Amino acid sequence: MKKIAILATNGFEESELASPKEAMENEGFQVDIVSLEAGEIKGWADGNWSNAYKVDKTLDQVNATDYNALMLPGGVINPDLLRREDRALTFVRDFFKQEKPVAAICHAPQVLISANVVEGRKLTSFTSIKDDLVNAGAHWVDEEVVVDQGFVTSRNPGDLPAFNAKLIEEIKEGKHEEQHA
Repeated sequence: MKKIAILATNGFEESELASPKEAMENEGFQVDIVSLEAGEIKGWADGNWSNAYKVDKTLDQVNATDYNALMLPGGVINPDLLRREDRALTFVRDFFKQEKPVAAICHAPQVLISANVVEGRKLTSFTSIKDDLVNAGAHWVDEEVVVDQGFVTSRNPGDLPAFNAKLIEEIKEGKHEEQHA
């Protein structure tokens, strides 16, 4: 069975966690919400705090080797908190080192900037962080969903159907070793 980590903390955009989680679980994947601390994390929806979600594992309890893929929901608060945590950045970097699928939507690529994994990668994001990604060396495009060697990105909740479909496709394909001539 495929095991997927969703890395999030308080202030994640609720639809960007709930929708991919449901889509992956419908495929039969085991999906763990991984966070900084045990207990619950609160989502954000329509400009207000929303529902709480149970944390399955803390970063201290897991490694990238435990999972087949990583998914990062956006929101404004969530990535800003995660990018300050070395444990979170190491966890993210390890998925890239192990060439496993990673998916990030909306503001989530801010975490990837801090993890130093976007340089030379083609991706998209919420438009307000385009300049940050370009300055970090990414090739930013304005498309519904972008896939670059197992790395899936989308712009906003409106892109979730396309994002979820590509995320599931990449998880099923598995690791993406670089092609060498």
